Amino acid sequence: MRSSLNSILPAPEPVLNLQGRVIPVSEPLLNGNEIKYLTDCIKTGWISSLGGYVERFERGFGRFCRAKYAVSVSSGTAALHLALASLGIGKGDEVILPAFTMVSTPNAVMYQGAKPVLVDSEDKAFGIDPAKIEEKITKRTKAIIVVHIYGHPARMDEILKIARKHKLYVIEDAAEAHGAEYKGKRVGSIGDVGCFSFYGNKIIATGEGGMLVTSNRKIKDKAEYLRDLAFSKERHFWHKELGFNYRMSNLQAAVGLAQLERIRYLINIKRKNALLYKKFLSDIPGIILPPEEKYAKNVFWMYAVLVNKDFGITRDELRVKLARKGIDTRIF
Repeated sequence: MRSSLNSILPAPEPVLNLQGRVIPVSEPLLNGNEIKYLTDCIKTGWISSLGGYVERFERGFGRFCRAKYAVSVSSGTAALHLALASLGIGKGDEVILPAFTMVSTPNAVMYQGAKPVLVDSEDKAFGIDPAKIEEKITKRTKAIIVVHIYGHPARMDEILKIARKHKLYVIEDAAEAHGAEYKGKRVGSIGDVGCFSFYGNKIIATGEGGMLVTSNRKIKDKAEYLRDLAFSKERHFWHKELGFNYRMSNLQAAVGLAQLERIRYLINIKRKNALLYKKFLSDIPGIILPPEEKYAKNVFWMYAVLVNKDFGITRDELRVKLARKGIDTRIF
């Protein structure tokens, strides 16, 4: 059993050469108003979730996503969990999602006692394959989670058509896709709810943090209520149902707001780097580069390449060679 398992496990992480210049997979760009806003938080004493930067960040991010409402949370996983809880998805329900995604996506479904139903992804942009969704729908299916992998939007029109036909909610996991667009629409605002992550390697990076966006007032109100331990509006410290401590701090929001002010610049860097990679890598046999379909604006959160047999060495061998030169990589 152990030998058969080892055959499908990835190779150990290569040792990164730290002697010279190191090029990390990703690093936050904290050269805007981050220090100024954080200093303001500390000087005024507003460091918890009650500070003014939280509201400013929510309002600004909602506008950026072209959604009516934004609810800040403690992580992208928390945003997914709150989205499911706010839609009333629970025990006995099923939620369709792509097989190729971060473990946070199915975890959030299971937190609610629901069952994640996996659907294969497309070969090109790695998003959920719309052609394979309907065969997985049952009487218990309540929602489809769409993941915009690596910053490239999934095929939303086809997915929304299926969802409407079967009266299903659509949740967008846009953790990796801040500012990506599908036919001119910002991801996160296309389905019923959009969920974003602000982990340290994301385009907007607050260390930890996330955001739920929606144009549905009821969903927004429910998410805000559950995020704050489900405190009753009638009387403080009364709790009528199970809530969560998913609040974002004023410190995190201050960093997020500073980066939101430069979001177009940050996305531009990603897209310019992608053009350089395309220029220098496109003629190399055995390397398949990430796409940008006609319907999409890809923000290239990660520049993920596929390595096939024509390249001459395996993916893992390539990673070792790059690590020796101080170039960090990660597998997908």
